[in-house]
Amino acid sequence: MSRLPVPIARILLVLLALATPALAQDGPRSTAAAREAAMDFRVYVDGVRRKGERPDLTRPEVAAMLGRVFDLEALNALPPVKGSDLEWLLDWTEAANTVNKLITRYGSKPGPQPDLEALQRNMTEYEDQYAAAMNFLIRGFAREAVSSKLFMADLAPEQRTRVREEGLTRARSSTAEFILAAICSVIQSGGKPANARLVAAAIRDTREVWASYFLPQDRARVIGLLADLPKQVPDETARIDLAAFTAALQAVN
Repeated sequence: MSRLPVPIARILLVLLALATPALAQDGPRSTAAAREAAMDFRVYVDGVRRKGERPDLTRPEVAAMLGRVFDLEALNALPPVKGSDLEWLLDWTEAANTVNKLITRYGSKPGPQPDLEALQRNMTEYEDQYAAAMNFLIRGFAREAVSSKLFMADLAPEQRTRVREEGLTRARSSTAEFILAAICSVIQSGGKPANARLVAAAIRDTREVWASYFLPQDRARVIGLLADLPKQVPDETARIDLAAFTAALQAVN
C-alpha cells in the first residue's frame, strides 16, 4: 500500500486533531469565544436599533454568534467539573445571560418595571432562540452550581468568609427562581412542543443538581408550585420530565 505524501499526511493529522473533543474540552477557550461573540452580538443589536429595525436572528452570521455563546456541544464535552472551573464558568454564563437579555428585552421602554409587551413580542418572535438559550443556561448553571460547591469545600475555614457564604446563598435562591421562570416561559407557555421538550429535558437531566443545590425553603416552594403544573403543560413528554424533576426534589430529606 502506498504511503500518503508527508505534507498531506501532516494536514490530515492536524484536521483529525481539530475534529477531536480535545479543543471542545477547553473551557477557558470556549468562554473566551463566547464573550467575544456576545460583544459582537451587542454591536449588531445596537446597529439594528439605531436603524429602527428588529434583529434577524436567522441571518447566518448572527446565528453563528449565538452558536458560539450557547455552545452546548462544547459545554457537554467538558471533563468532570472542578472547583477551579468556577471563574470561567461564571464568565461564560454571564455572556450567555447577557445575550439572552439582549434578545428578550429588545425594544423595551425604559422604566423601573419590565416592559411586558416587549418581552412577550420578543419571546414569541424569537421563541426558538430563547428556548436554545434557556437549554444552555440551565445546563451551564447546573455545572456552575456543582463547581461553586466544590470551590467552597476546597477553601480553608478562614477563607469561607461571610461575603462568600452570602453570595452562594443568593446564587442558590436565584437559581430556583430561574428554573421556575424557564418552566413558566417555555414549558407552560403553550409554545412549540419541541421547545417545551428541549427545556424540560434540560431540567430533567440536571434534576439531581437542583435537588441538592436549592435552599430547603426554595425546594419546598418549587414543589408546591409544581403540584398542579402538569395539568397546565400541554406536552406529555414535558410533563413526564417535570414529574421526574419534582420527584428528585421530593426525595431530598
